[in-house]
Amino acid sequence: MNLENTQIQMRKGVLEFCILSIISRGEIYASDMLEELTRAKIMVVEGTLYPLLNRLRKAGLVEYKWVESALGPPRKYYMLTEQGHQFLQALRTTWEELVASTNAIVNAQSQL
Repeated sequence: MNLENTQIQMRKGVLEFCILSIISRGEIYASDMLEELTRAKIMVVEGTLYPLLNRLRKAGLVEYKWVESALGPPRKYYMLTEQGHQFLQALRTTWEELVASTNAIVNAQSQL
């Protein structure tokens, strides 16, 4: 088994949750999301982020608005919809339960 591939799959498994969490803090530009994800060592490229943002928009979880920029073309800023906030809260609950369950297993003393 390849450790790096397993690590990448683990990070991908939480990507949607992380993106929704970032957007929940306020309107944000996609490149700022990429920067934050990269700082957190969740390596994502534009070719992964933009299709995911589009799927989230089609699902009614995020919306965007265009904002004029003095430095170039207009920028697309993303924000959560009310449905997106509810979805994120449900994901947070699932995440907390998953972390608790995983920690219980990983940190358990051997019963031998």
